[in-house]
Amino acid sequence: MSRPNLIPEAILPASLVEEEKLVSGNPSFHDITHLVSEVTERKTPMAWYIVLALSLGILAAFGGTVMYLVWAGIGIWGLQQPVGWAWDITNFVFWVGIGHAGTLISAILFLFRQKWRTSINRFAEAMTLFAVACALLFPGIHVGRIWMTYYLAPLPNAMGMWPNFRSPLLWDVFAVGTYGTVSLLFWYVGLIPDLATLRDRAKTKTRAMLYGLFSLGWRGSMRHWINYERAYLILAGISTPLVLSVHTIVSFDFATSVIPGWHTTIFPPYFVAGAIFSGFAMVVTLMVLARQLFGLKDLVTIGHLEKMNKIILLTGTLVGYAYAMEFFIAWYSGGEYERFAFINRAFGPYAWAYWTMITCNVISPQFFWFKRFRRSIPVMFVLSIVVNIGMWFERFVIIVTSLHRDFLPSSWGYFMPSKWDLLTFIGSFGLFFTLFLLFIRFLPMIAIAEVKSVTPQADPHFGHRNEGDLVAEAH
Repeated sequence: MSRPNLIPEAILPASLVEEEKLVSGNPSFHDITHLVSEVTERKTPMAWYIVLALSLGILAAFGGTVMYLVWAGIGIWGLQQPVGWAWDITNFVFWVGIGHAGTLISAILFLFRQKWRTSINRFAEAMTLFAVACALLFPGIHVGRIWMTYYLAPLPNAMGMWPNFRSPLLWDVFAVGTYGTVSLLFWYVGLIPDLATLRDRAKTKTRAMLYGLFSLGWRGSMRHWINYERAYLILAGISTPLVLSVHTIVSFDFATSVIPGWHTTIFPPYFVAGAIFSGFAMVVTLMVLARQLFGLKDLVTIGHLEKMNKIILLTGTLVGYAYAMEFFIAWYSGGEYERFAFINRAFGPYAWAYWTMITCNVISPQFFWFKRFRRSIPVMFVLSIVVNIGMWFERFVIIVTSLHRDFLPSSWGYFMPSKWDLLTFIGSFGLFFTLFLLFIRFLPMIAIAEVKSVTPQADPHFGHRNEGDLVAEAH
């Protein structure tokens, strides 16, 4: 699979040495193509069928739960007065946040020419699409009267009435819908060269026909590459503001209200940092498993994972800063109800949820200050799961602890989830993992063409310079 290095690393130009670190083992172009494509071409392992059956079973349970929800109404959930929003909106915001890492890796890091993104962008983009699909489930089912779901669509003058364009809930539809559409286009455009590779390697007519259909007649000509790179750059430019706008608009669901604990101007940047935080953590969780199970350690190196862990550390620190600022502003504002809302979060009936959030989101990422932990597979795997547990609790704390203590003590309550709340949340993971399993089985999880572009062999002068020229260039 590997071939001897043609040029000693000591005399390589600094730029080539840096690029070589992005792919270990010095594989050739053919090795990279074979390593990634072989995952989709090998005989389907029995373990894949077992895990897929489990995911489909969880998804079926979700479908049954939704059918019963439509029949009986949202009273089967633990909702009560004054907690009218709980796990439904918590799960929606959680899944939207999970989907943030993919577009950030693909768009922003692409515009900043960060070449280390090439081994993880396809994986993260697919995860974005699956997370957005899970997120869109919840606005549709939490309306209660499911036959009124068409109100989610901004239909002008439908039924003689106009949508309320001042409502952040309507702008959620615009933001998440646009984000999902652009992310899908971005992901698909990036797939086209690799689909053509699978088409050319296909051993059955069915695979050749399907991959050929979706590769849109790609032949790898110069004109194709010019149009491809132009389209990819345009989509990256469109996607970049969406990374910031989507979770900003989601935060407006809370920040534009008058509920103590919600109406705060720090929510937009705080939500964006939290979304990137949780999204990168989910990418690390799944990427660690995939590189281990499918033998992709040469393409997804410890260096890639360490860089993602650094971003988790950065965004986790930003989230911790936002937590502190919330308390400071609540005290500094002099608002009695605002101050009570935050004291109640930390020391009230839901203090257990608040301190779980602090432990997972603020304390656990601090281990990544140490290089030994940043580069440890078991540590990063466990901490990435802990981070996403904490980010779910963050949304729960924001929503429930701000609602369960109304302005009148006679209206106070305590939310307890029902079994239907649990089944709805767990069932959404059934959809996520079903889509994820289909993706890794039938599509290349690593961008073959992009990974090749960062190897030393991609340099047009690779192997054609004498040692004297290389030494002179290195100096």
